[in-house]
Amino acid sequence: MQYPLTEKIGDPELLVGREKEFKHFGKWIKNIPKRLSKSRVIIARRKSGKTSFVQRIFNQLWTENKEVIPFYFEFDENKMWYPELAIKYYRAFASQYISFITRAPNLVIDHLSLEQIREFGISKSIEPLINDVDFLIKNKEIGGSHGLMWKTACEAPHRYASVLDTKFLVILDEFQNITKYIYRDEKCQEEADETLAGSYHSLAESKVAPMLVTGSYAGWLLKVISQYLEAGRLSQIRFSPYLTEDEGLEAVYKYASFYEEPITNETVLQINELCMADPFFISCVIISDYEDKDLTTSKGVADTVDYELSEENAEMYLTWGEYIHHTVNEVNDQNAKNILLFLSKNNEKYFTPTDLKEKLGLDLEINEIHKQLIVLKEADLITRAVSNIHFRGLQDGTLNLILRKSFEEEIKEFAPDFKQEFADQIAELKKENKQLQGKLNSLSGKIAENMLATALRNKKRFSLSKFFKNVKDNTVLNIQKVKERVHIQREDGKNMELDIVAQSSCDRVVLVEVKKTQTKTGLNKVEDFQEKVEVYKTNFPDTIVLAAYLSLGGFTEEAGDFCLRHGIAVAEIIEEL
Repeated sequence: MQYPLTEKIGDPELLVGREKEFKHFGKWIKNIPKRLSKSRVIIARRKSGKTSFVQRIFNQLWTENKEVIPFYFEFDENKMWYPELAIKYYRAFASQYISFITRAPNLVIDHLSLEQIREFGISKSIEPLINDVDFLIKNKEIGGSHGLMWKTACEAPHRYASVLDTKFLVILDEFQNITKYIYRDEKCQEEADETLAGSYHSLAESKVAPMLVTGSYAGWLLKVISQYLEAGRLSQIRFSPYLTEDEGLEAVYKYASFYEEPITNETVLQINELCMADPFFISCVIISDYEDKDLTTSKGVADTVDYELSEENAEMYLTWGEYIHHTVNEVNDQNAKNILLFLSKNNEKYFTPTDLKEKLGLDLEINEIHKQLIVLKEADLITRAVSNIHFRGLQDGTLNLILRKSFEEEIKEFAPDFKQEFADQIAELKKENKQLQGKLNSLSGKIAENMLATALRNKKRFSLSKFFKNVKDNTVLNIQKVKERVHIQREDGKNMELDIVAQSSCDRVVLVEVKKTQTKTGLNKVEDFQEKVEVYKTNFPDTIVLAAYLSLGGFTEEAGDFCLRHGIAVAEIIEEL
């Protein structure tokens, strides 16, 4: 896997889970060469991970280098004169196209100039590149047809796919910004030209260059699509900000490992529970600047989560608080907050303006309540049913916590005691999970790997027999560093991956393979692991290696005998947490 497009999430390994979504989009992408895929729009609230998701799709397609050529462009929040947008857009497209066919990853980000694109077109006899650049340069210099410059740029993927008999995937991130930040006048002092979104009206129906559109403001994005692209031209895909339970646990382990934040297997469950498997929320807690942060205790977890929801300088609060307050201030002070808080706390059913007037005792006319509901809906803070008068709060636990923290004291005259609520939630969790081993049985092998790595980090001075059987070297270990997914290379260049590498201060290194399958681990698997051990020994001849294999499904008799003969310690459960 290569990452020519730098992903906003940071280290690529921090993108956890989304297996269901990747599988779903994988089928859609496979149908692009057959001209069967319809353009799509991802509907999700901000900080849901959609940008990281589409950037990963780009990198996967670029790495595969098969029939579908990816093109990624973000409409950012900077004012721009639209002839300049045309050149910027075209340079990005042409550079990424050239990057794909020449396998030059730097061109994905470091775009070629128009002159360089033209030179490449001449060298490879690609006439569209030559003709387009000539047209753009000519009109740029003489101040000619700016409208046709933009048309040349935005239609390029569809034209190239048709003329060159290939297929493109056009990924347009933050698409709604095209209606707010692009101007017809050079000084960008007049009104932004929101009609520019209509340039994609027919392109949205392209089967040779289908579009994948995203945006951080779902209501605004859908309004733009409905008005300028016709909503039916793009299939709407709902994208949840929440991971599955297993994926959320993996995210906690992953962020804690990368940021070297001490945790325990017990507090991992607690962080995931309180953060509702929301990866952004989890990351905020792990990297929180809370002065008394201690994520190895239940109280420390509860206090840190509360800090992220409450402190005005905390990343979580900064991300949501400003957005909510700005939106509510545009509607109406206390009444809007009251409506929003009520709908968020009772988000299991729909309410009409008449219902809200009665239940909240609002001193407002029905039509005024309806107007406020519309604004809240367009701000992506509530949803509306097919009926024009039925509204419901978002079923979004993270957002609802922020709303409560922001407005509950003002409306109800008492502040929510999140620390106590979180403590109660953790107490319930402890009752349900008295034995973490029981929890382990339902988790994936990847999480088992994370749990074992954390246990190795937390345990002070132990012999390997604390975790594994058939241990031949019972030297007391003082683990200094634990790494997961460590890559090593065989002499012939073949890459191998070790699940866990734990280094002790006594020049011993524990190498662990972790497997969870429905069937028992067989001879081939343990032989493959033994080969990795031998390669590691060759690469680090001065290190004493202790090999161990955790197979949650058990071992076949042959595999067990092999491990015993070769000094590989074994385990079927994690004995010490």
